[in-house]
Amino acid sequence: KQTMVNGERFITNELKEMEDKVLMAEERRRELEYSLFQEVIERIAKESERIKRASEIIGIIDTLCALAQVAEENDYLCPEVNDGNEIDIRDGRHPVVEKTIKDEEFVPNDIRIDLEEQQVLLITGPNMAGKSTILRQTALIVLMAQIGSFVPASRAKIGLVDRIFTRIGASDDLSRGQSTFMIEMTETANILRNATHRSLAILDEIGRGTSTYDGISIAWAVAEYLHDKRVRTLFATHYHELTELALIKPRIRNFNVGVKESGDRIIFIRKLLAGATNRSYGIHVAKIAGLPDEVIEKAEEILSGIESRSPRRKGSIVLNSYLRKKEKKENKEHSNLYNQLFLFPTK
Repeated sequence: KQTMVNGERFITNELKEMEDKVLMAEERRRELEYSLFQEVIERIAKESERIKRASEIIGIIDTLCALAQVAEENDYLCPEVNDGNEIDIRDGRHPVVEKTIKDEEFVPNDIRIDLEEQQVLLITGPNMAGKSTILRQTALIVLMAQIGSFVPASRAKIGLVDRIFTRIGASDDLSRGQSTFMIEMTETANILRNATHRSLAILDEIGRGTSTYDGISIAWAVAEYLHDKRVRTLFATHYHELTELALIKPRIRNFNVGVKESGDRIIFIRKLLAGATNRSYGIHVAKIAGLPDEVIEKAEEILSGIESRSPRRKGSIVLNSYLRKKEKKENKEHSNLYNQLFLFPTK
């Protein structure tokens, strides 16, 4: 008899013997399991190098089979990879986006970057037009080519890159006390410090985390720096003032993602076209997103007032810079002339 908290337990000698046997069997089972486990470990340890080599080979085969399957199922092409500086992609597609869109067909795009004529591609266009997709798909195609994969394109000639730098998206880091703009500038600084003529830089909306004038100034300076350092660059922006860089920098080219207007509607054609655009269609996109009609109407009214007070002049930044330099030069010439007249001997 054994007294318990909530009752009494009664046991016989026969039951006690059976309990001891069960407990001993459990202990013996654990000992046998551990012994067998140790034996397996010792046998595996002796063959560890062969097992590692086999697993590496299986991993490579599995990767190659996966790449081959994806290439066959999605009509990928074998790229030409060389030691040159040109990246020439025809009918390039985003390998993920083209598989996820359901309501429309993915629109392929051509991209050509080199160090002689088209080193920096400055891409403008409205939100939702596809600028970021074009940037990302270019980086992915270059990366896929260099790991030995076929690529989503009808033709691809890829000059080797040493690094792919990206500055895309917007986020903060509250735990470290870093704002969205601080993170943006830190990542941009890393690109400017480390990119070479062999690198590919992808920048999306540099300077948007601060005031308009500060943002334009920073974006302009970054684009100039990358051009002068001869870094192959795709640079998407809403700052239309930056398109004037093509007037003063020989290897910067303007491109835009096409849009068609139909009445008060806009149609995104998703095609990369040569030349700049001077409209962002932000209010149209806000309307598509479902902002209330009264908000849209007020925004259109404010925009109309701003545009009427500050008409855009083509080449404004370049022109203003030229005029300032000219005025400075003329002032210097006038000063020299005055000094000459003042020092001229009189009778």
